[in-house]
Amino acid sequence: MFASDQKRLLALDGGGILGLISLQILKKIEDDLKAGVPNPQAFRLRDYFDYIGGTSTGAIMATGLALGWSVDDLIRFYEKHGSKMFTRAWLWNKPFHKYTAGPLSKLLREQIGEETILQLQQSGRLSTDKHLLIVTHNLSTDSPWPLSTNPKAKYNVEDHPECNRKIPLWQLVRASAAAPTYFPPQDIELPRGVRKFEDGGVTPYNNPALLLHRMATLSAYRCEWPDGEARMMIVSVGAGCSVTPQPGLRNAGRHLISNAESIPTGLMQRISDENDIKCRTVGRCVFGAPIDSELGDLMYPMDKHPEDLGRRFLYARYNPILTKKGLADLRLTHLEHHSFEIDNVSPEQLQVLTTVGKKYAELVDIAGQFPSFVAEPQGKAA
Repeated sequence: MFASDQKRLLALDGGGILGLISLQILKKIEDDLKAGVPNPQAFRLRDYFDYIGGTSTGAIMATGLALGWSVDDLIRFYEKHGSKMFTRAWLWNKPFHKYTAGPLSKLLREQIGEETILQLQQSGRLSTDKHLLIVTHNLSTDSPWPLSTNPKAKYNVEDHPECNRKIPLWQLVRASAAAPTYFPPQDIELPRGVRKFEDGGVTPYNNPALLLHRMATLSAYRCEWPDGEARMMIVSVGAGCSVTPQPGLRNAGRHLISNAESIPTGLMQRISDENDIKCRTVGRCVFGAPIDSELGDLMYPMDKHPEDLGRRFLYARYNPILTKKGLADLRLTHLEHHSFEIDNVSPEQLQVLTTVGKKYAELVDIAGQFPSFVAEPQGKAA
């Protein structure tokens, strides 16, 4: 159905409830790919993508897809349980985090189960040939902690004394979504003792696309898939990008509380942008919005440049710009004053995010943007 000598990677950004935007983009991809398979009702994105990675809310989505959920399953999960994910913390905990982790942990245990990665692979719920990447931050060592389900990885070998595949999957997902100031860290018991983990968004990998390529190709990670424009593609899906210019800032700058609230989010966005630029430099960008007025979009779409340019992979960045201009470009001017908070789970917000995601998804064209990586539609020769 899909060429076995090609590798398809999917990277999903963090962004809280804004992940509903990402899900509408993924739904468009899933719907388009169904047109080329014999049994569209049974098709899942894990049938197409060989490596799915996610950070924070992206880790929740990536895990669901790797377990065989449809995108509609994930949309229903977010719409039904979004308000439960953000349950206010008790008064005495609010100086540390706005929300309690209990309801989110309960949801993840119910939906994913209590099994370890190894148990899920042994039962067949997780593949051993196709991999899942979850990005967390290890507070105990103050370092990024990207964990892959690849059974060949150094710390994933079953008889290794520190085998990471013996960790319950739900705990890793909860850890990846433990955004500082929003949720408390997640305790995970490792051979060397209990360690605390928090949101992978505070690492350089809130946008995990370039990390995903590294873990799929470098010999140290024991995956070693060959890359090149004809051999590897990366689809990077964001949850929307917004900027908050402050032209009227006083000479003294912002006060401490304002800095504490805004700097982490700002850094996450800028680092995600930097990873995007690197992917467009190392890889060949076939779709993506302009990065800035000097760089432009760095795009070389296949219909205009059919020749191989010698890049490491084909790459598309699907990420709507949630500014006044960005929304106007999508013909959503009625939303230009909407505030896109990552923890606003009101019914109005969910509807707005769905609207933005659906409208942006009209720009997604997997067959047109990655023609050599898509199966022929039904009725045509394979």
